[in-house]
Amino acid sequence: MRLVFLTLCLAMSVILESCAVPQHVPYFDVDPNAPYTLGSGDRLRIIVFGQDSLSNSYAVDGSGHISMPLIGIVEAEGLTTASLARRIEAQLRNGFLRDPKVSVEVEAYRPFFILGEVTTPGQYPFVSGMTVETAVAIAGGFTPRAFKGGADLNRVIDGQPFTGTIPITQLVRPGDTIYIHERFF
Repeated sequence: MRLVFLTLCLAMSVILESCAVPQHVPYFDVDPNAPYTLGSGDRLRIIVFGQDSLSNSYAVDGSGHISMPLIGIVEAEGLTTASLARRIEAQLRNGFLRDPKVSVEVEAYRPFFILGEVTTPGQYPFVSGMTVETAVAIAGGFTPRAFKGGADLNRVIDGQPFTGTIPITQLVRPGDTIYIHERFF
């Protein structure tokens, strides 16, 4: 009898958890006006004015660096495009160019990932202003068994991974991993 009661309690807690409305998770708030910080997987267009041999597309590697002619390895992880441009200018000024002018723009953002109950889970290119709902649409939509009331989001913030349950209207950032759960009934 006691085993039946415990089994029923466990089943009810699982069912109630699946019906829960996702709560607001403050560390996932995205300020659309905040400057974008670079990360591994971003593709950058760097222009050194008057130096066509240095102007090119560069990928931020897995360790968060780019490799440029003359100055070699430059750390890009966590920097904005403006601060990376200043860093490159400083390194070029150090014995290579007299007064370098550098422009950095994001050519392609790092991808996002979507897993679980979507038609085509996988890795997709990031689209600016994307929400979880938009990400699901990019992945072919929900499967018939999908829980459509929220999702789990995994995001790295200041080098630390955070996971939380969020509503499908939540904004997504490049590099995020979204997981759509299966509904229980």
